[in-house]
Amino acid sequence: MKIYPVILSGGSGTRLWPLSRAVLPKQLLPLVSDKTMLQETVLRVADWPGLMAPVVVCGNDHRFLVAEQLREIGVAPLGILLEPAGRNTAPAVAAAAHFLAKLDPEAVMLVLPADHVILDRAAFSAAVQRAAAPVAGGALATFGIVPQGPETGYGYIRRGAALDAEGCFAVNRFVEKPDRATAQQFVDDGGYYWNSGMFLFRADRYLSELARCKPEIAAAAEAAVRLGYSDLDFCRLHEDSFNACPSDSIDYAVMEKTERAVVVPADIGWSDVGSWSALWEVQQRDGDGNAKRGDVYLDGVSNSLVRAESRIVAVVGVQDLVVVETRDAVLVAHKDQVQRVKQVVDHLKAQARTEHLHHTKVYRPWGHYEGIDMGDRFQVKRITVKPGEKLSLQMHHHRAEHWVVVSGTARVTCGDTIKLLSENESTYIPIGMNHRLENPGKVPLHIIEVQSGSYLGEDDIVRFEDIYQRA
Repeated sequence: MKIYPVILSGGSGTRLWPLSRAVLPKQLLPLVSDKTMLQETVLRVADWPGLMAPVVVCGNDHRFLVAEQLREIGVAPLGILLEPAGRNTAPAVAAAAHFLAKLDPEAVMLVLPADHVILDRAAFSAAVQRAAAPVAGGALATFGIVPQGPETGYGYIRRGAALDAEGCFAVNRFVEKPDRATAQQFVDDGGYYWNSGMFLFRADRYLSELARCKPEIAAAAEAAVRLGYSDLDFCRLHEDSFNACPSDSIDYAVMEKTERAVVVPADIGWSDVGSWSALWEVQQRDGDGNAKRGDVYLDGVSNSLVRAESRIVAVVGVQDLVVVETRDAVLVAHKDQVQRVKQVVDHLKAQARTEHLHHTKVYRPWGHYEGIDMGDRFQVKRITVKPGEKLSLQMHHHRAEHWVVVSGTARVTCGDTIKLLSENESTYIPIGMNHRLENPGKVPLHIIEVQSGSYLGEDDIVRFEDIYQRA
């Protein structure tokens, strides 16, 4: 049996604001270890015997970050499928199933969200092995997490009849997120599990059940793959076909309707890290119960999560708090109230602000830039270009730019002139002039850019040539 990990890397992770933003969501952040959650998910199954290279499904805006993070851990994906728009898990997995079925008609998919924590990898591997037998017989298996308490933030799965001696059960029913009293009843009953959103099934079996239960999703996903095309190292799903696909989860579209659903109990130290309090629970804590990261000073603090990204954060004489600092936003909340963080994001959207969209450091395929200062008709950025990379040949209608090389070597195109700049040298790009910045060297290029003009938005870019094929 060849098993293909399918990593779902969509979503914006608004409940972990201000660290998680739309352009850099939680699955692309190092929340628990020094590796991002996507990297942890891929590495979790990288050395299993019988597992093939992964397929990753992500949004267009995250494609270069996903590719770079896989490269950093030495994993070459079988494919990176780009969703033109978010349509929930059923269409995303259907697209991956069609993609795999063309390569291997007997492909088995291990569907994994990119933003989950699993502390016991050996137990997880054993659970997948237990699921393999019923899946080979045509079952669609989901992994039910043995509950650690009456959690109200998860859906539940009630098991039915035992199917084998390995501990696999038919699914009796799926249950929506309960209130606390009902959740306690589920835990006391012993026959309910948390719904993990992880699955194992044959690609062709999933597609046949999807075609029976939700034919419109199956047809749209098939067309999106068939009419899709390659773009650099990515597989672009056909935009109109995929966008026409109804939005639905695997549970609603298939698992709650099929007679082939199987639940495999798994006690694997699992969390979907759906809130700051959930992250506190899976992190290492000191003797006072504090999880801390960054330049943090604590005095008389207990059972709290404190994270500093850019400066010292001092917390004194409190308990049960979440304190998260970034360059442009700070969150302070009681651990029992962290679900209300989403309301902060909704407020930022309503006020047409940008703190929910991106950080001051913005990643691009060629490197990144970081806002340093901004005022009336000017903006200052720190730009880093990776060795051998280059920005698009572009022009701005409303701003001029001054570049000062801090370190490295820059190849600058300005109109018809091409020149090399070294450390402490500078150049000027007038309004309306075609220009390009490149790093021809073997070390990162760092420059300071000073923009001046009547409009300084990122949408004032006209691209004439771009090796990354951006619009």
